[in-house]
Amino acid sequence: MKIFDNTFAQAQTMLSLRGQRMEVLSRNIANADTPNFKAQDLDFSDVLKNAGSTTSIKATHQNHISNNAFKGSAEMVYTVPFNSSVDGNTVELSVEQAKYGKAAAQYQATLRFLEGEISGIRKALRGE
Repeated sequence: MKIFDNTFAQAQTMLSLRGQRMEVLSRNIANADTPNFKAQDLDFSDVLKNAGSTTSIKATHQNHISNNAFKGSAEMVYTVPFNSSVDGNTVELSVEQAKYGKAAAQYQATLRFLEGEISGIRKALRGE
């Protein structure tokens, strides 16, 4: 159904990207004491530029996969530290923890939005 494709395609993309970002940030936090480790993050400006574009997907049947579903991907970028370190590590633990907390809150907000959409669809199907 078209209503499900539109609702879930964007939410799936956002959850995937937010999950990827949380993985990258947790990797940074885990390597805070590793010499010469370079902190990374995802570049969302590229994703936002391509948000309106569509990708072509081949399927065995026209109803299997919606071809208007945006499959986003973000590029990895190295973060520039506020302060330099002696061992060449660019991870600043407090900054990375703050970024992770914000990313986790955004992930939860996306889940709550999706939950609200599902609730609205359920009410419509029940006739409420």
